[in-house]
Amino acid sequence: MLQEFKEFAIKGNVLDLAVGVIIGAAFGGIVTSVVDNILMPIIGMLIGGFDIKSKAVEVGTAKLQYGMFLQATINFIIIAFFLFLVVKAANNLKAKKPVETTPTLSPTEVLLTKISEDMSGLRSDLKNTGSASKL
Repeated sequence: MLQEFKEFAIKGNVLDLAVGVIIGAAFGGIVTSVVDNILMPIIGMLIGGFDIKSKAVEVGTAKLQYGMFLQATINFIIIAFFLFLVVKAANNLKAKKPVETTPTLSPTEVLLTKISEDMSGLRSDLKNTGSASKL
């Protein structure tokens, strides 16, 4: 059982996933910092000088912090957009393999090919029977 676990843990997919999660978390931290410290203050200035993150409504004794929700939604959209750009750039960098296509023959070409093959077979049959001089 220990050997099976070791093989599972060392597989390339598991290591790739672990690296991806760690890099993703670091990338998320960078994007969150950009959004919180650069973009949101600019957006706040443009829409009237208030901080979206601090917006809240009190309902009874509960405080609904809808500004935090809006901030998290904006973070998600920006992170998703940046990841889209990264994936798009990575896909463009990959070497594009030439698409191998087999030429398709038109019905006329197929018919002519069949006639040519039949004629070749007929000629060889006639040569074998000694009647080639009749053609």
